Amino acid sequence: MTLREKIEGTRDFVLGVELVSTRGTVTETRAAKTVSFADELSADDRVDWVSITDNAGGNPQLAPAALGGLIRAAGREVVVHLSCKDFNRNALESEAWHLSSQGLHNLLVLTGDYSGAGIHGGAKPVFDIDSIGLLTLLAEMNAGLDVTRPGAKKTSRLAGTEFFPGCVVTNFKLHENEVVPQLLKLEKKLQCGARWVINQIGYDSRKIHELLVWLAARGWGHVPVIGNVYVLNPGVARLFRTQTIPGVVLSDELAALCESHAASPDRGKAFFLEFAAKQLAIYRGLGYRGAYLGGVHSMADVDRVLTIEKRFAPDDWRQFAKEIRFSRPGEYFVYAEDPATGLADPTRASGTSAPARTGGAFTYRFSKLVHGLMFTEGRGLWNAGKKITGAARDPRQGPAWLRFAEHAGKSVMFGCKDCGDCSLLDIAYLCPESDCAKNQRNGPCGGTRDGKCEVADFDCIWSRAYDRLKAEGRADALLAHAPVLQDQNLRGTSSWANTWHHRDHLAHPTTIPPAQTPIPVTGRPANPPPT
Repeated sequence: MTLREKIEGTRDFVLGVELVSTRGTVTETRAAKTVSFADELSADDRVDWVSITDNAGGNPQLAPAALGGLIRAAGREVVVHLSCKDFNRNALESEAWHLSSQGLHNLLVLTGDYSGAGIHGGAKPVFDIDSIGLLTLLAEMNAGLDVTRPGAKKTSRLAGTEFFPGCVVTNFKLHENEVVPQLLKLEKKLQCGARWVINQIGYDSRKIHELLVWLAARGWGHVPVIGNVYVLNPGVARLFRTQTIPGVVLSDELAALCESHAASPDRGKAFFLEFAAKQLAIYRGLGYRGAYLGGVHSMADVDRVLTIEKRFAPDDWRQFAKEIRFSRPGEYFVYAEDPATGLADPTRASGTSAPARTGGAFTYRFSKLVHGLMFTEGRGLWNAGKKITGAARDPRQGPAWLRFAEHAGKSVMFGCKDCGDCSLLDIAYLCPESDCAKNQRNGPCGGTRDGKCEVADFDCIWSRAYDRLKAEGRADALLAHAPVLQDQNLRGTSSWANTWHHRDHLAHPTTIPPAQTPIPVTGRPANPPPT
């Protein structure tokens, strides 16, 4: 059976195992060990698929397709991670054609970590599009991509691909203005074509359950969700504790527990493998569609985790769920705690909603006023602006005096980088080019550290945007706009002129396939989360 058939066509609990690629060719000693591990995974019927990382941590590694082809040839289903950090949209499309041609249709779509060190220093990240942009591209490829060949006048349609894309979400965040935007972005990913979800690494059963409750309440209860089980060891626990890995965090309590077991003769290995088995049981008990096992590097460890989990009684997961509750002080939850189970109560909001911060309130109000005056079609200064810029020698720039006013004003207020395809309206009048290391235009990446950017020590613009909208009672509309795929051809031109003359993304919104809209699920909680 294909992975699509296993996930969507059966009710069996499916298991994927993560395979981290290595640097060098498949003939290198380290790569040979990885290939050997892959062969063992391919031969074990308990493993439904092998998942291959794409330059994990932003570091250069052997391309996942090189290992994926070998595993696929052995008859095992493969999930290839495809991220946006190293490729622009054209290279991503090319890589997608390559994967499709090799029969590698299962993709885990990621924005990706910020680029790490390569030869002669740090690499320049790309982030031309993000995970939502890539999901949109793959959806169009599945439907049959419309292309115009060089020199041709007519558009032709290519044969549709058969990608089965998944996505990642993390709700293991500290603040409300991190948690809710992550969940809203997950909904946008599902609208744009993601067919299944893997949650980020986390060790709190209440948050694990809360993800399912949110999806059910918002009409996405039918979406298959895969639970992330990462086998800890003392070194990895210390690394996670420092938040060096974007989006992954350990509480003080869990970190201390890991250190205490590190002093045992086996450095805690027996404890960590049993801990992972308990997580597997929790995901199975909560109704997750399957599990994603990472942090293992030998078939012996995979076997031990699965063997331990098999020995548990059917209801043991309930006690394990009470044990694995490693949240941090002050951590935000959408739903209240069920005192009987320690999990999320679908019928009650948590009541811990934080007051919205209103930093830059004057700039925000002033920007809204100006935008309403200048860029409401057919009203205010719209017609005058369109006429003046259209009559200029270069209509893409407009008259010099107006271009100067635009650039000077936006540079002072927003640090404008003159992209020509402005997203200020989409992000509560915050600039993704000047204030976001990854130029995220469709919601936050998953790498924030307690509200701060993973790259630099400043507040995430999407957390700030959430606060601004929440203060107006519109937090749920944070990502109500259509997916933004910035047009690089407009860079260095007037964004004002491009808006007035319908050249930017606002005039040409990306279409979301109707099949991906939320489907109400009867018998599930329907209460909306607090905003």
